Amino acid sequence: MKRLADYSQHFLRSPQLVKELVGHTSINKHDDVIDIGAGSGVISSVLATRCKSVTAIEVEPRVAAKLRENMEKFPNVTIYQGDFLGMDLPEKPYKIFANIPFHLSSPILHKITETKNPPVASYLIVQKQFANKLLANSDRFTSQLGMIIGPEFAVRIRRPLRRTDFWPHPNVDTVLLEIAHRDEPLISSDKLNTYKKVIVDCFSDPKKFAKMPLSEVGLKADIKPSQMTLAQWIKLFTAASTR
Repeated sequence: MKRLADYSQHFLRSPQLVKELVGHTSINKHDDVIDIGAGSGVISSVLATRCKSVTAIEVEPRVAAKLRENMEKFPNVTIYQGDFLGMDLPEKPYKIFANIPFHLSSPILHKITETKNPPVASYLIVQKQFANKLLANSDRFTSQLGMIIGPEFAVRIRRPLRRTDFWPHPNVDTVLLEIAHRDEPLISSDKLNTYKKVIVDCFSDPKKFAKMPLSEVGLKADIKPSQMTLAQWIKLFTAASTR
């Protein structure tokens, strides 16, 4: 089914590829899994055979109707017609596997990492450039969001995808990204909010960043926030906290 322009998204073409991608995850028969932007159900139909239950979320009414039709043979699939960003997330353990709209990658990641009960693990198909900036030890550039979530979530790229894996073909490279909730955060829970504020302040205000004890932790004075790894941020935050 053709996608309306207002809900632009690139869909995976092959159920076999979805099976392969799910095989790169920790999803098992005991899991409850959310599929964001489910479309006609290519991902949800595969998940239905691999996990306990699937909540397939689709915002566009016309596509949601097709999704309901396609999922009728899967009793463990529940359809939610609406916006994922506005819905309540489960209170019990759950996971996410989704091919999300690329332009919503950041707000979706904010939602799943800031909720009271975050998913045990999320597997999102996103732009490669977006994924790289979330990595704890990127050799390119890191992002404010990546360094904010790093102490609580382990992020890694599980698998690259080809542009021909989608229809329509995207003009960017894509990957399957894993965001796994850590059993224990890398910074004590009572200091996490303070740490996040420091990250926001340093990325947004060069003067505040310049006042951090960079030399005390072996960092050059001309280093930029986007050039630092998660380990360096934690070390810098710890040094600043003990002043």
